[in-house]
Formats: sequence, C-alpha cells, structure tokens
Amino acid sequence: MPETRVVVVGGTAGVKDVLLHHSLRNTVHGLYLALHDLPLHTPQRYDNSRLREILTQQEQFHNFMGHKMQFSTVPYFPYMDYTRHSEEPGTIVTVKDSLDARLLSTFSTKLNISFEIREQPERSWGLQKDGRFSGMVGQLQREEIDVSGPMATLAERIRVMEFLSAYKVDVMSIVSLKPTPLPQHLSLIRPFAGELWLALLVSVFAWGVTLWMLQEAWCWVSGGSGVKIDTALLYGWGALLEQPPPEPSINISGQVLVGWWLVFCLVITTGFRSSLIAHLTVQGKSQPPENFEDLLARNNWKWGIEPWILKGGVLLYFLRHTDPIVKQIYKEMETLTAKEALQKVKAGDYSFLTINFHIKVEIASYYTDNFGQSPFYISKNGLVLIAAFGWGFRKGAPFYQRFRQLVLQLEDCGIIPYWTEELQAQRVKENRAAAAMETRAAVGNTLPIGTYVTTMKNKT
Repeated sequence: MPETRVVVVGGTAGVKDVLLHHSLRNTVHGLYLALHDLPLHTPQRYDNSRLREILTQQEQFHNFMGHKMQFSTVPYFPYMDYTRHSEEPGTIVTVKDSLDARLLSTFSTKLNISFEIREQPERSWGLQKDGRFSGMVGQLQREEIDVSGPMATLAERIRVMEFLSAYKVDVMSIVSLKPTPLPQHLSLIRPFAGELWLALLVSVFAWGVTLWMLQEAWCWVSGGSGVKIDTALLYGWGALLEQPPPEPSINISGQVLVGWWLVFCLVITTGFRSSLIAHLTVQGKSQPPENFEDLLARNNWKWGIEPWILKGGVLLYFLRHTDPIVKQIYKEMETLTAKEALQKVKAGDYSFLTINFHIKVEIASYYTDNFGQSPFYISKNGLVLIAAFGWGFRKGAPFYQRFRQLVLQLEDCGIIPYWTEELQAQRVKENRAAAAMETRAAVGNTLPIGTYVTTMKNKT
C-alpha cells in the first residue's frame, strides 16, 4: 500500500535491485541504508531522530522527474482519438486532439511525466469471467499498465482498480425522423383526443336513452304521448351541433334534463371551437420517440445500435436490467453501422440508439445542409446508462490522488466542459471541409478530358 513505510538495510550492491523490486511498485516512502563493510549494531534511539522526520514526510508527487507511464486506450471521440503506428494489436499510437490528449498534455507539463500510449489489443473495455477481466480492466488487474481510459465505472471493476471520473458522462440518445405535419383531413377531429370523442358519443347515447325512458315513464303514469328512441337520440346530437328542436319536452322533468344537456353542449362546443382554431392556426406535428416506452408503444417500429457501443458497461446495463421494458428493447435490438442505421431512419418507422456526443458530430458533419437543417431528430432527454466515465488506475497506485486533485481543479474551473464543446465543433468543421474537398475532387474527375482547355479557349 502507498501508506506503508519501508526501511531496508544492506550492502551498496543491492540498492537498485531492492528499490526497483516489483513488490515495492506502490511504495511511496522507501529508505535504503547502504552499509560500507560496517558491523551492524543497534543505534541509540532519540526522540528527535532525523530518520523519523524523513519517514513522516508526505510526498506530494509534484515532480515525477520524467517517469514514463504505460497508458492503454481505445478510440472514442471526443474522449480519445489517435493514429495507429501499425496494424499489430497493442501498437503504439499518436493521440489526436481530444479530451484525453489535452489532459495528458496538461499532466505531462504539470508533473514532468511522460506516457507511452498503446491501443488496447482487444479494443475492449473489459468484461468479467471467473473473476478475471478482459480488455483494459484486465490489463489493470494484471498490473501490465499504469493508467487506461476512457472507461466507465462498474461495481466489479472498482474491486480490481482505482477509478477517476474525468469527464462529463455521455448519454444515450434516440435518433428518429424529425416531426412531420399531421394530415390536414384530420383537422376536424384533432381538437379532441380519441378517448374524449368516445366519451362524448357514449354521453349522447346515454342522455338520449335517459330522456326516452323518462318520457315513457311519464306517458305510462299520465297517459300522454311518449317520445321515440330515435327522436331522443337525434335531439341530443342536434343540441351538440347547436341545432336543437324548438320544443324539447312537454313535462317538467324532461325540460330540466334537456336544460342541463344544453349547458353541457355549450361547454363542449366552446372548447371544441377554441381548440379547432388553435390547431388550424399552429399546424400540429407528429411526436418522435423520446424514451424506451415510446419505442414500444409504436406499431411496427424497429431500432438498432452500433456494435462497438454494445460492449462493456452498456452491454451490462441491458443484460442486468430487471425492467421488462429495457429487456424488450434489448431483445428486439439490431446491430448495424451508423450509416446503415441513419438510412433506415430516413426511410421511416425506425430509430437509432447511439451516444449523444458521437451522433451530434456525425449528423452535423454529413447530414446537415448549409442552413443547419437535417432530417433527423435527437431525443431531448438522453438516457443515462453509465454513472461515471473517466480513467482507470492500477490498484494501489500511489500517484492516483495527485491525478485526482488535478482533475478536480480542471473541473472546478469549467475547462473540461468547454473542451468538450470546442472539440465537437472543431471536428464538425474538419469533417465538413474534408467532405467538400472530396466532392470537388469527384466532380473534377467526372469532367471529360479537354473540357477545361476548351472552356479557356472559348473565353479567349
């Protein structure tokens, strides 16, 4: 443990072997007393011993003196992006502008430290099997590396590594087609919901039957003429359409019933008229899905996700969740690339489950015109699948607290959220510029040979 003090007494030849021994990899306070052929004896103990003062000093890790740390990573923009040096698994990489690149640069300058950054050979965060982890977590568990990231925190991972929350947690978004205008021919029935229309029809029928029974009872008692059932029903419907007959009833009880029905019709027609005006003034649009419940509520609706996302913490979220809605979403989920998924979304009746930061850059880069318009809608409230996202350190690493302190300082000054937005905007600009160059090159290659020369001759 880093808090353990180690004192070793020995000859001068064993200094390097002892202090660099693997068992002392996490030791902060180590003291080697090298003896030059002097006999060992027990020195007198003093309360103000210089040795005690040395052993109680707290090293703050302000200067690592150029120490090189082993860093394992996977590509995940905007957190990490890099260029591989070769196609071999576990190759050294050169980081490109990303959150991790800026954090590593900051730490290197602040702490006088360097990093050897390699791609995780399996390009995996890590899953547990029989107590052993694969991926980056497995490398930390076996202490093959010092630091890894980006990764999510999970309960079982915390037992074999130290976790440092370094960035804002990304959320899962649902990408669907943008809301479309509702059909014009349904404008007359749109002011009321289907349940209200059904309740209104039931009310008309119930009121008509009640009026008919009341008139029949009065006729049986007094011997007067009754009212037919169809007449009572048509009267109720006519009053609702503001066209009631001139003489509703001949007895007091029937007139009271008709009076209350007219009040009811006044309220209903006033509400319908005002709602109809509002719907005709502001055109209604369809509602895209915002959550898993909305996806399951739609008929013949499908959804998919990219294979690289359905790993690690996201996969465990779906596998371990007890909610039947989440289980059904996972059961019917398709795996496909982002390009294929967005094509299906454009075709309709399809949604794409993806990471918010990633899909915003993708849509803004390749599916948005010069006026900022795109055919896709990204759900407003993302689905939080992961509690925290950041770096992993090997268990017992003595420098963990120093890195944590620096990250907290960066978070307090708000630089990490600013970097996140800046990186996304920068990547969109780069992607759009590259796409424009490819388009111009493709157009140039399709021109017939001699077109440019002929055009220039005509101008001269």
